[in-house]
Amino acid sequence: MSEKTATPLPAHIGYIVDGNRRWAKTHGLPVYEGHLAGYNALKEVAIATIEAGVPYVSAYIFSTENWQRSADEVKKLLGLVLRLVTSDVPEFQRRNIRLRLMGSRENVPAKILKAIDKAEAATANNTAGTIILGFNYGGQIEVAEAVKKIVQSGVAAEAITVDTIAEALYVPDVPPADLIVRTSGEQRLSNFLLWRSAYSELLFLKKSWPDMTKEDVDAIMKEYAKRQRRFGA
Repeated sequence: MSEKTATPLPAHIGYIVDGNRRWAKTHGLPVYEGHLAGYNALKEVAIATIEAGVPYVSAYIFSTENWQRSADEVKKLLGLVLRLVTSDVPEFQRRNIRLRLMGSRENVPAKILKAIDKAEAATANNTAGTIILGFNYGGQIEVAEAVKKIVQSGVAAEAITVDTIAEALYVPDVPPADLIVRTSGEQRLSNFLLWRSAYSELLFLKKSWPDMTKEDVDAIMKEYAKRQRRFGA
């Protein structure tokens, strides 16, 4: 590929971390072991992506629909989220990585909200890259909440633009996703980054999320470099 047409390094890669439960079933393990393996893979892959030079990495870790799972599974998932924003913060600090949460605060236990706020504040000045965790996140709800915010601010209907909506989204300074990667063989967005995925490149991998390692990041970056992005042109 010539220098003129080479695809630059992505500014934002989004990961849909799919396949934890199927991985556990395949290995004859309890569901929680799949989520724990996925949690370990998330840290490894997200950090490796930042270290590969991608400034923003987002991960879909808990959707607004996940509350419908069994009470026991939800409790254990929330425990892993709490671990990410408490016990793991020193590692993010050591690596100079900023941690941010993207999603609705509705229905989230106060203990977790407090820990999220504390983690975001503690890492706010880190500059090596930003990991955005999609927790209690839904793309349609994100857009709906953005519209509510705009209406409540008194902006006239005729004054609303694409930029107006973009600026009202969760973490509005985070750029659109250049690449969205989904594991486990499924080929859909499942309500992830609907606004920011308008021109995203999509990559679907057959392996389950717990099988992902930092070596996969190199392959992902090489695949992205092959893409020629046209943005409708």
